[in-house]
Amino acid sequence: MPEASAVRRMFEGVAPNYDLLNRVLSLGVDRSWRRAVVAGLTLDGESPILDLCCGTGDLAIELAQHADVVACDFTWNMLTRAKAKCLESGAPVELAAADTLSLPFADGVFAAATVVFGIRNLSDIDRGLEEIRRVLRPGGTLSVLEFSHPRGWLRHPYGLYLNVVLPRMGALLSRRGEAYRYLAESITGFPEPETLVEILVTAGFREPRFERLSGGIVAIHRAKK
Repeated sequence: MPEASAVRRMFEGVAPNYDLLNRVLSLGVDRSWRRAVVAGLTLDGESPILDLCCGTGDLAIELAQHADVVACDFTWNMLTRAKAKCLESGAPVELAAADTLSLPFADGVFAAATVVFGIRNLSDIDRGLEEIRRVLRPGGTLSVLEFSHPRGWLRHPYGLYLNVVLPRMGALLSRRGEAYRYLAESITGFPEPETLVEILVTAGFREPRFERLSGGIVAIHRAKK
């Protein structure tokens, strides 16, 4: 993985067009993926929920309909856009500039934690998971939505889209081609869901499981402290 400073610079640069590119490059399916994350949580009023690598705040706003939410990102341009969207929607999300590798929270504070398309960008996944586990309450749930590797007939056309079409479209729409080349490379190099399950177990989480969506293009991982 690149250094955290390199990741931060990339996301600072793509932030102005981040939402547009998410919709275009995912053909709008990213919204249903986020809804699946929320639907998989047991939101019975337990609070607060910690949304990490929150980007422009889409998931945090949806979570705020069910519980108190603290949303974190270490990219200032993303947080400013998240703040504007939260104010516009009226979602009572508490925003914080924070790095997942060194969270500014006490032990055992949160009932649940979510990471959507962010775990792949951590410069040290093991350390990030250790921090998430630390701030979760006993029995607290971690939900991770991340890109995966489709199988069967979809594998080849998806690989063509990921490695050829997506970087070119990203460069055309954002003039940040390097960020979308990184996106393709980081997805290609990210572990299969079965391997991420093993990583979660090693990090001390229990009952890890995963669910593939959209033919395996993404997967939701869930585990408990």
